[in-house]
Amino acid sequence: MNTVFQNARYLVIAAIVLVVALIASVVIVPETHQAVVIRTGNPVRVINQFRPDVPYGATGAGLAPRWPFIEEVRFIDRRVLDIDMERTQVLSKDQQRLQVDAYARYRIIDPVRLVEKAGTERQLEAQLLPILTSVLRQELGRIPFAALINAERGAAMTNITATLDKQARNYGAQVLDVRIKAADLPEGSPLDAAFTRMETDRQEQAATIRAAGLRDAQIIQAEASAKAAKIYAEAYGKDPKFYDFYRAMQSYKNTFIAGEGQSTMVLSDDSEYFRQFKGQP
Repeated sequence: MNTVFQNARYLVIAAIVLVVALIASVVIVPETHQAVVIRTGNPVRVINQFRPDVPYGATGAGLAPRWPFIEEVRFIDRRVLDIDMERTQVLSKDQQRLQVDAYARYRIIDPVRLVEKAGTERQLEAQLLPILTSVLRQELGRIPFAALINAERGAAMTNITATLDKQARNYGAQVLDVRIKAADLPEGSPLDAAFTRMETDRQEQAATIRAAGLRDAQIIQAEASAKAAKIYAEAYGKDPKFYDFYRAMQSYKNTFIAGEGQSTMVLSDDSEYFRQFKGQP
């Protein structure tokens, strides 16, 4: 009887060891991650590696085999990740000290190189963050503060993205975008001086625009007056009698109607002013 129980115990132990070995020989890789299989300290293969031309669900996610106790599996995120730079001070081209907040978005495209060069995403971020800060300071040092709020800012961001991406490729990462969240002047006198200078510049621009508008209005008015005089002259030449009658009626209207009875005129009955009332040619 003891022999039977002892054999049963061995069978149970063997079954447990077999189950553990089976479980250890299978790894579950989610869609959101790619797995680097490491054997004796060296990466040997990648499971569910990111490929831009292959849709999700077709890159090998799910159950994957491995040698238990021999191969280590390290998971690397295959989604778009962020690097959030701490608020730092940079010097613009016009010698303005700026407080800049920026961030970068990147993706791991070569997990084997990441494991070899950095190890993990956190260590990669620690490598890229000082590079981002350095590149940002260099690029913003080439442009004035005003350029950060107009179209030139886009060109600066493109240059920063390209430079950071070149550095990130050494770690198996691809930088997709770099953006500035805020670029402000320090509080105090520098900020007040910048606001005063910007206000003066805008007032000068407004005065220039108003002067140009006044000049254009005078030109348009002069051209319109010349055109009206030409039309009047042509009309007078076609029918001088009617034109004389029309001008007389306009004068009568302005004198007797537009004045609302407030006008007083003392004229003789044979005055030339009333010639149209007399039917004289």
